[in-house]
Amino acid sequence: MYTLRVRIAVGADHAGYRLKELLASHLRELGHEIEDCGTDSEESVDYPVYGKAVGEKVASKDVDLGLCVCGTGIGISIAANKVIGVRAAAVHDVTSARLAREHNNANVICFGSRIIGPEVAKDALDRFLASAFAGGRHERRIDEIAEMEINR
Repeated sequence: MYTLRVRIAVGADHAGYRLKELLASHLRELGHEIEDCGTDSEESVDYPVYGKAVGEKVASKDVDLGLCVCGTGIGISIAANKVIGVRAAAVHDVTSARLAREHNNANVICFGSRIIGPEVAKDALDRFLASAFAGGRHERRIDEIAEMEINR
């Protein structure tokens, strides 16, 4: 569980820019260290660039966790998941955020700015940070995913 300050990489495309900024500000208010991987405006950009950038920061352990935002949360999560060692989860509420950590040991949380409102996103992000991997039967499944990455 992350109750202490953590380092979090944040990234978004143009559709997710405003929500990324709001969530980054929220994280700073909570005392977390933010590494902003862009984008810096609502000018049209390609989400894979930012999903990859966040994923690489997480995989290299430059940061503890990642946060990505695009229009749906799906595209940027797919891009982040292409980075070996990343387990990015597109979440839509507090429950999916908690279970992403507890069951899937997600290390990147992804939101869709066109899907989730800012207050629900903040609550889900807080729950994600407060949750911990449950291990047990879930460990075997995470190991299976890691094995798939090795055999790519």
